[in-house]
Amino acid sequence: MDSPVTMGHTRRLFRLARGLLCLGRRGIQDIQKGLQTMWRRWGSSLVLGSCLAWGAVATGHAETVDLAGIKYETVEQVGGQKLQLNGAGIRYKAIFKVYAAALYLPSKMGTPDAVYGATAAPRRIHITMLRDIDGNELGKLFTQGMEKNSPRDVFAKSINGTIKMADLFSKRKKLATGESFTVDWIPGTGTVISVNGKPELDPIKEPEFYTALMSIWLGPSPADTQLKDALLGKARSARGDS
Repeated sequence: MDSPVTMGHTRRLFRLARGLLCLGRRGIQDIQKGLQTMWRRWGSSLVLGSCLAWGAVATGHAETVDLAGIKYETVEQVGGQKLQLNGAGIRYKAIFKVYAAALYLPSKMGTPDAVYGATAAPRRIHITMLRDIDGNELGKLFTQGMEKNSPRDVFAKSINGTIKMADLFSKRKKLATGESFTVDWIPGTGTVISVNGKPELDPIKEPEFYTALMSIWLGPSPADTQLKDALLGKARSARGDS
């Protein structure tokens, strides 16, 4: 995987460094602004480019990927099958980190359709909160994201599961920083939602529910476009670069 950092990015850092020497406090502020901009543009790609050890995944050795202090295994077991980390990234809202997300699949997949179509094998998305969030608000946002990104017939068949999921999060009142939940698709069982490692609902049988849920992050209007690319294992270049 090629690194998204180019000589142009390096030159920008040198210019910022010269500003620090020449401008004192103002230079420090320029450095801070520059680094914040670089992280928002390339942060997910840098993490993926430097941390995702695909060779280790292929050989089955246990490795971890660190995202804002959250460690994700590169291999997890779901439904009796080993899944590999397809990609991981951070959901931002403005400049704030909301949660880290990791997508586990039976094999490398680089398109949403491939992920949606893998109904014969287990799949997992693992979310870890990076800030406190109201459970009712999270449930509403997920429901809106599913409706916005799913074909009408798919969303119609997922309504039963969507209501159960929204009710689950609203009853929890709050998901605190560091808490996590997984959403697993297990063939023959359905969708299993676990909070902090504990299953919270009976399995949701409809495969359309899992497809609609995944569209929150992988659909045409995803929650975060950079997170979508990160989950699909795609390194992003700087915006505006060819």
